[in-house]
Amino acid sequence: MTAYEARWLDEREREIWIALASLLIRVPSALHTQLQRDSGVSFFEYQVLAGLSEAPDRTLRMSRLAVLADGSLSRLSHVVKRMEEAGWVKRRPDPEDGRYTLATLADAGWEKLVEAAPGHVAEVRRLVFDPLSKAQRRQLQEISRRIGEASVVDEAGSGE
Repeated sequence: MTAYEARWLDEREREIWIALASLLIRVPSALHTQLQRDSGVSFFEYQVLAGLSEAPDRTLRMSRLAVLADGSLSRLSHVVKRMEEAGWVKRRPDPEDGRYTLATLADAGWEKLVEAAPGHVAEVRRLVFDPLSKAQRRQLQEISRRIGEASVVDEAGSGE
């Protein structure tokens, strides 16, 4: 599609897009700031700890964990290396397929997550849920689901 064929945003769509783009930047930044201040972990590190905590045996393949934490495998590798040095995570080859690496949440990582979770949840509630009515929360869930599905289809169709 050339620039001349583009379906440009109308004024209302542009206002909605600017509001959404701002939200997509500000909320993760605020969550990161709160986690750093109160627990000394980044938002990404928290996502890694939380993802492992919810997995069977607190263990996931690194590739799956990267998807859950919404980061590249390279970024995850660097972060998990630091987390391993801190004693929060352990890595080992996947016994079912040695091409993969498993990450397991260590007890110290669980303790760090338990320390960080109450403040994080309070901040999520303050930023996302408290300003909305129950109906708006349901709408946000549906809107988020639809946008998320569209982005997955786009990624799959991009040929990468």
